[in-house]
Amino acid sequence: MTETAPGTATTPRRYGTRPTMKDVAARAGVGLKTVSRVVNGEPGVTPDTERRVREAITALGFRRNDSARILRKGRTASIGLVLEDLADPFYGPLSRAVEEVARAHGALLINGSSAEDPEREQELVLALCARRVDGLVVIPAGRDHRYLGPEIAAGVATVFVDRPAGRIDADAVLSDSFGGARDGVAHLIAHGHRRIGFIGDQPGIHTAEERLRGYRTVMAEAGLPVEDAWVSLGPTDPARVRAATAAMLDAPEPVTALFAGNNRVTVTVVRVLNERPAPVALVGFDDFELADLLSPGITVIAQDAAQLGRTAAELLFRRLDGAGAEPRRVILPTRLIARGSGELPPAA
Repeated sequence: MTETAPGTATTPRRYGTRPTMKDVAARAGVGLKTVSRVVNGEPGVTPDTERRVREAITALGFRRNDSARILRKGRTASIGLVLEDLADPFYGPLSRAVEEVARAHGALLINGSSAEDPEREQELVLALCARRVDGLVVIPAGRDHRYLGPEIAAGVATVFVDRPAGRIDADAVLSDSFGGARDGVAHLIAHGHRRIGFIGDQPGIHTAEERLRGYRTVMAEAGLPVEDAWVSLGPTDPARVRAATAAMLDAPEPVTALFAGNNRVTVTVVRVLNERPAPVALVGFDDFELADLLSPGITVIAQDAAQLGRTAAELLFRRLDGAGAEPRRVILPTRLIARGSGELPPAA
């Protein structure tokens, strides 16, 4: 039962129907052209008529439908952002930076997660293209992006972030995964470590491969061997990382230091080390919340997620503004933050 105040009438709300300019014109007692002029800020309307139209707009809750304007201009003033995992804290500042750049250009950001599934990535990207977004920022889950070729050829500006596109040429903004891992492992070597383990992400992922390459390169430069048992790539779920860490630490000749390939790996390694009495040196790729409050603090190779997002979005809008050139690959530097865990000496 619906109660109404005395003297008022109610009209059942019909969800999914919105007031039109025709409704506004009828309520204000003017023609459609007059309503159009008021809505679009065009001249030729008297103050009294404009007042009546705006009162009708307010009373009806009218909102302008931009579909026709979009078709005339050929731009939707919207861009899509496809993330790998919305739950990963790394993507929070990246997404926010993309949104800030989009807002500065008067564009709406629409984002979604591929959940690290290449098929879901493709479905999401093509769904955004079907909704006529002007451009895309993509953190890729897959390694074959030929499906995007026709969309890019049709004018959908696309920039890949964190990892490059697979099997097509496209703009990419990346962190220096190779150089960062090389710096982190060199830091452990400089503190006396010779048996250093590497626990990374899935094989075949660009960032995982580049970080492993950095590890192997600096170990070779230092004249140090890399035993097969010292390298573990795979899913970042805690069970796998925990098992890999234990295997390296419980071997007949255990590693004395570990390099963790991303923040999720690092967090699990920290938990394992916390359960063991003997200290083990650790450097992780990616900073993470509270890393500085642990004891010892966790030494990390930090990448600037916000700068990745900002740089990618700015490159995207330069493309939308007509900057035509060959696809660019921008590589942003990383930095080592020493907090204590990476400075522990080898156990005697």
